[in-house]
Amino acid sequence: MIELYYWPTSNGHKITLALEEMGLAYEIRAVNIGKGEQFKPEFIKISPNNRMPAIVDRAPADGGEPIAVFESGAILVYLAEKCGKFLPKDTRGRSEVLEWLFWQVGGLGPMAGQKNHFEHSAPQPVPYALDRYTKEVDRLLGVLDRRLKDREFMCGAYSIADMASYPWVASSLKRDPRALDHFHNVARWARAIAARPATQAAYAKGEPMQAQQASPEERQRNMYGQTAASVAARLAQ
Repeated sequence: MIELYYWPTSNGHKITLALEEMGLAYEIRAVNIGKGEQFKPEFIKISPNNRMPAIVDRAPADGGEPIAVFESGAILVYLAEKCGKFLPKDTRGRSEVLEWLFWQVGGLGPMAGQKNHFEHSAPQPVPYALDRYTKEVDRLLGVLDRRLKDREFMCGAYSIADMASYPWVASSLKRDPRALDHFHNVARWARAIAARPATQAAYAKGEPMQAQQASPEERQRNMYGQTAASVAARLAQ
């Protein structure tokens, strides 16, 4: 059994999507990041970076003690290796999928996240920052569009690279239905993933939590502007 520490964000959706595709048994442990639950000491023991998602595998392949894994990219690799799917075993195929997985965790996710922050959550407008991240997300979507020109999925067969990238593209579409007007290959790819039964099941898992979202003030206080000192103070409470 996998324990999934989760909230319905793009990074959270990556893992429910993977678990549904892989057919692994799991239970969700909600971590309401808007209300500061990521700072609970018991969660920090699992995820030292005080970010979700994280997992605890109560039945690891080596038969030993439970294994905790944090960071969405590391979790996807761990789960793919556990189930033996969605990450090729041959050297060239594995390298290709890992390249595109790290492209997402190092590029598309952080840049789209910053764009969303300065567009919707910054306490005052910062035009340079919004322009910088808007252009970088556009550039990255262009990279993905070229990649998908002659292949159905990012690495040919459906893989953890697609599972990592799709939620970030889907969240952009949710905020702006015309976000992919100039990226026809990405739009086709996103429609194909959205139609998969596992994708629909994964997103349904997060729907009950949407009603539990924190107020804008709570979100601002708990999700942004943390320092080493402020986190240490929270943990000392």
